[in-house]
Parts: sequence; C-alpha cells; structure tokens
Amino acid sequence: MNSAAAPAPPARASWLRLALIGAAGGLLSGAFGVGGGLLMVPLLIAFAGMDQRRASATSLAAIVPAAIAGSFTYFVNGEVDLVVALFVAVGGVVGSWLGALLLRRLSLGWLRWMFIALLLGVALRMLLIVPERGERQLDLEFGTAIAMIALGLVIGVAAGLFGVGGGVIMVPAFIALLGMGDLAAKGTSLAVMIPTATSGTITSARGGVVDVRAGLVVGIAATLASIPGVAVAFLLSPEWSSWLFAALVVVAAIQLSVRAIRLQRK
Repeated sequence: MNSAAAPAPPARASWLRLALIGAAGGLLSGAFGVGGGLLMVPLLIAFAGMDQRRASATSLAAIVPAAIAGSFTYFVNGEVDLVVALFVAVGGVVGSWLGALLLRRLSLGWLRWMFIALLLGVALRMLLIVPERGERQLDLEFGTAIAMIALGLVIGVAAGLFGVGGGVIMVPAFIALLGMGDLAAKGTSLAVMIPTATSGTITSARGGVVDVRAGLVVGIAATLASIPGVAVAFLLSPEWSSWLFAALVVVAAIQLSVRAIRLQRK
C-alpha cells in the first residue's frame, strides 16, 4: 500500500473574492475606457491562485461583457465614434494576431524597455496637455481611414507582445492623434475592445486556459461595476481625468518593468 498521500488540488477562489476582483476591474474599465486587466490580472494571481497565463485569459474573457455594457453607456450619451471604432478594430484584430506570432519569435528585451519608455512618455503628455471635452467631427478620408487601421495594428501588436490592454494606448492616441475629447476617447476605446477581446477569448478558450467559472463571476461583477464607472468618468473634470489616467499608465509601466526585470534574472 502506498502511504504517500495524493497532492490536494488547488483551492478555488470564493465567489465573493472573484466578484470583488471583477468589480474593481469593471469600475476601472468604465471610468477610464481600459480593459481592466491591468488590475484584474495581478488580483487573480494574488487572490485567486492563478498563474499569469490563466489570469490573463480569464481577465480577457471577463472584460467582454463589461466592455459591451460600458461602451453602450457611453454610446447613449453620444460619446462613441462608431466609424473610428470600426476601422481601429480591423487593425487591432490583425495586430493582436501578429503580436502573438511575434511573441514566439522575437527577443523582447530591448523592445519591452522601449515600450515602457513610450508609456512613460504618454503619461507625461497626459499630465501636460489637458484634452477638450465636447464633440469634434472627424473628416473621413482615405488617408484618415488607413491611419486608423494602422493605429489599430500598432495597438494590437503591442497588446499581443506586451500583454497591456489596448485602452492604455488607445485613449491617449485618440486624444492626441484624432483630437477626440476624453469621454469620446474612452467610449470609443471600449467599443474597439469588444471584437478584439472576443477574438482573444475564443483563441484562449480553444487552448483550454480560460477558467470558465471564474470568468463568469468576474465578468458579471465587472459588467455591473462598469456602469457606475462610466458615471465617474462623466463626473470627473478633464484635468482630473488626465491626471488619473496618467497615474494608470505609470502603473502599467511599473508592472511591465517588474516583469522585465524578473525575466532578465531567469
């Protein structure tokens, strides 16, 4: 008789813990037009016992319904540019696929640090230049459409390579390059995330790395929290919105820096 006991399966996170993680990510998603994975991924690792890959895939699955709810709330308030969202999403879907391919082939050391520097530059710009709040009509021309697809391509590649949600790049890019107000940039960013996050979730689900139970709980909580998150965005002044978003981008840069240092030590 073998006296060695079989290893116990890892404990599953409680419903309440998963719901709190989802609520935090959904609030962030609605308020700043980002995916929420910036917060949810480390929380799923720390408090739900997931590894990096499963946490990222589960977070991406959870953010799909939250992005739908959040973008719809922005849309009914007239703060989503559907044309921009469509063209950027086309580039984003292709770019995320290319980023995933490049991830297997490139040495990412210097690329990662360049991207971190880019994020810090974005944060500095958000601190120094406050976006206008209000409608601005974008003239749709051939060159503009190509530029939007190219922007989506860059965003998708960066997301695939570095695991940073596209909203961290999209919101400041929409403000700086397309002249959007802060609210329209956030709403349009969430709209772009719907097809890109759905595409990534399908790929991850086929690979068996999505925790379906956790994804459902986190996703429901994130969806419910995204609506008051949008309300927070409308209550914030453009100045406060820029400063807080800059702080969010700095957090993303710090997370990437920690990850880069750990990888260099291996």
